[in-house]
Amino acid sequence: MWENTAQEMVRTQSDQLKITEYKGRIALTFDDGPSKLMTPQLLDGLEKRGVKATFFLIGEYAEENQELVKRMSEAGHLIGNHTYHHIQLKDLGKEELKREIDETNDLLEQITGNRPQFLRPPFGTWDKALEKTVNMIPVLWDVDPLDWCREDVDCIVKSVVEHVKDNDIILLHDSYDTSVTAALQIIDILQARGYEFVTVDELMTE
Repeated sequence: MWENTAQEMVRTQSDQLKITEYKGRIALTFDDGPSKLMTPQLLDGLEKRGVKATFFLIGEYAEENQELVKRMSEAGHLIGNHTYHHIQLKDLGKEELKREIDETNDLLEQITGNRPQFLRPPFGTWDKALEKTVNMIPVLWDVDPLDWCREDVDCIVKSVVEHVKDNDIILLHDSYDTSVTAALQIIDILQARGYEFVTVDELMTE
């Protein structure tokens, strides 16, 4: 489990960003999409519940599913960069690192008209060297139910709702049916408790 909180780890190259202390606000984030099969179901559920989420997209999947990316953007969801091939950034040379990020940003800007500002580094790996090289805002997380390796909806839901607190960033994936089902149940439970779901940028202020 990542030891540092997302509040401590979200920063620009030179300036630490602070999480705004909004009572009852949390950000739901999804990695590794878009998925042709599962993402449309998730988007339907989010629309029904009036929830905006943040999607960190893999470039090669975004290229294959451009209409889904457009749908996300037009629905008001925040789209971020999760690299082109979901690769460990610290193992890359400077030029390859630049390609992984820039090609994804170029593609997403071409599809949506907006260039991503936020990056979720694959595997949550972020260090001082990357901070000096990558001109994007890294976003980690506070709550990770490990939904990618679980097939138990109830377990995923319980892991989130028992640990989440105000201003947390929740990590899920939109590639698995169990994750999508769990995400919608999590929303229903936390909305009933008075939480408001916002995009990552809405939690932040310079």
